[in-house]
Amino acid sequence: MAEGSSLSLVVIAGAAVLAPLLALALRRWRIPSVLFELGLGIAVGPAVLGWAEVDPFVKGLSTLGLAFLFFVAGYEIDFTRLRGTPLSRGAVGWLVSLALGFGVAVVLQLQGFVISSLLVGLALTTTAIGTLLPMLKDRGFFGTPFGDLLAAAGAIGEFGPVLTLTVLVGSSSPGTELLLLAAFVLLAVAVAAAATRTKPPGFLDYVRVQLSTTSQMPVRVVMFLIIGMVALATQLGLDMLLGAFAAGLIARLALPTAAGAILTPRLDSLGFGFLIPVFFVVSGMNFDITALADPGTAVRVPLFLGLFLAVRGLPALLVYKGVLTLRDRTAMALLQSTALPLLVVITTVGLETDQMRPQNATALVGAGMLSVLVFPLVSFALLGRGQGPPAPGTETDPELERMEGMAEEGL
Repeated sequence: MAEGSSLSLVVIAGAAVLAPLLALALRRWRIPSVLFELGLGIAVGPAVLGWAEVDPFVKGLSTLGLAFLFFVAGYEIDFTRLRGTPLSRGAVGWLVSLALGFGVAVVLQLQGFVISSLLVGLALTTTAIGTLLPMLKDRGFFGTPFGDLLAAAGAIGEFGPVLTLTVLVGSSSPGTELLLLAAFVLLAVAVAAAATRTKPPGFLDYVRVQLSTTSQMPVRVVMFLIIGMVALATQLGLDMLLGAFAAGLIARLALPTAAGAILTPRLDSLGFGFLIPVFFVVSGMNFDITALADPGTAVRVPLFLGLFLAVRGLPALLVYKGVLTLRDRTAMALLQSTALPLLVVITTVGLETDQMRPQNATALVGAGMLSVLVFPLVSFALLGRGQGPPAPGTETDPELERMEGMAEEGL
């Protein structure tokens, strides 16, 4: 590792440690830790203090963190719970958003405001479900009817844009991309079918024993699955995020509930303890905050924030009528409008292919950061506290409860 890489990694790791401490210190405001990770990334990055830089090594770690974020999104979503109303209404809501997004983007393109109506339209239809899931768990909504509706809408709002981006913005023709996508789906289904075969009687005991040794074999297998599916998607010319998301779905199908409950804390430690914070800190480092000094760029941030809410949020008020109260539908609209990780991907593609102006890329990511800060705060204030069951592997630890209580008292 080069000296510059090691120093940058120290700074990034320090930012990852400081972010949750700041979130705890300001817990009254319920600001998500991810916002501090992004903010600290901006502060230590080239645009402000210049303490850290994004070299190939750091970029590789960040890419692995992004892959793990999408793996977690696929792994946490239990489609057996979401069948029926959650998935059907979530799909209808996203299709409405897609039509609205493309309509708005075409108008912006005709006005000369954007270059590609496709990229901007897709950006307006995303939902950061990977970012929202930890918030749902922390506030007791994971596993509730509301949480299931949001999980389904978010999964489609994250997976749908990735699929569309892969098919329509690929290096080959759309027809070729569809064939490659079909080949990937068939291979993923074959892997899933092999993984879901009946487990031997001692499988659970084997998982438990291996997780208590230095081999940590189940964790190694999961990492092999993630990297393998990402490599498969990449080799087929598809977006790596498809591979990561598919790996999460396969892992969810392959692991019995009891085994998943044992393995999940290890995966959370690896993902949320290191890889995912690195992605968000590096995303902050890549954000050119100095560009917001230009009034033409700065004014686009609230514009895109409003468009997120109009395109992705407003359909929720209609789609969930009769299922949720107006108050809950308003909260759902705000949460569905929360966007960020895919915005980084879409704007990167746009800049690399010269299909997006730098000021629009900066404004979209800036609006995404604001959406992660503002929309969940308002939504959870409307919803109050959820009463969902603890997610597998997240059962309460009495000692941890005692320590958190001490923290609340300022001891």
